[in-house]
Amino acid sequence: MKAILGKKIGMTQIFEESGEVIPVTVIEAGPEVVTQIKTVETDGYNGIQVGFEDQKPQRVNKPMTGHFEKSGSAPKKYLTEFRNDEGEEYELGQVITVADFEEGKKLDITGVSKGKGTQGNIKRHGQHRGPMTHGSKHKRLAGGLAGATYPSRVFPGHKGPGRMGRDTVTVQNVKLVKVDADRNIMLVKGAVPGGKGSLLKIRYAVKGQDDE
Repeated sequence: MKAILGKKIGMTQIFEESGEVIPVTVIEAGPEVVTQIKTVETDGYNGIQVGFEDQKPQRVNKPMTGHFEKSGSAPKKYLTEFRNDEGEEYELGQVITVADFEEGKKLDITGVSKGKGTQGNIKRHGQHRGPMTHGSKHKRLAGGLAGATYPSRVFPGHKGPGRMGRDTVTVQNVKLVKVDADRNIMLVKGAVPGGKGSLLKIRYAVKGQDDE
């Protein structure tokens, strides 16, 4: 299952021995603590709950304070779950770090994309603009929507202006280029969803792991 929470630091580039330049995203991943074990008997499924990044004790209420004390960990800012259908064994209070990940493996990374606010058809859906000359008053507006006399209405689901971005996005088969266990840093090839400082869920890829 091999999964960890991380925070996007930014992007940079590194050089391979051949001289090839590789764009990479820098992620601060872990250490995270297993705060709860989920089982079929108690919860209906197998999984683990993990906590990432220390939280100030005064910001945690009493029920959550007791929850963290069961695992022997300090209060955490972020909590999330990972399904564990492969039967890997985890213990309450176990610490997971980037050292558990192997360079060269493929990852699936989930994050929340950057929010763009309300946008028009051109930016949101890549539609073309209208003519810019000869007195045109139809430059960046949507084209005909209702189909004139028939059907004389706009069908549901028609592409139009609206909220863009801030969606949960998963990029698959991202190569893990380098792991720096001393600084809890991993470098992955290419871009990942979200802005700087955003939370990421990182796990070994479900598909395409044996391509290389």
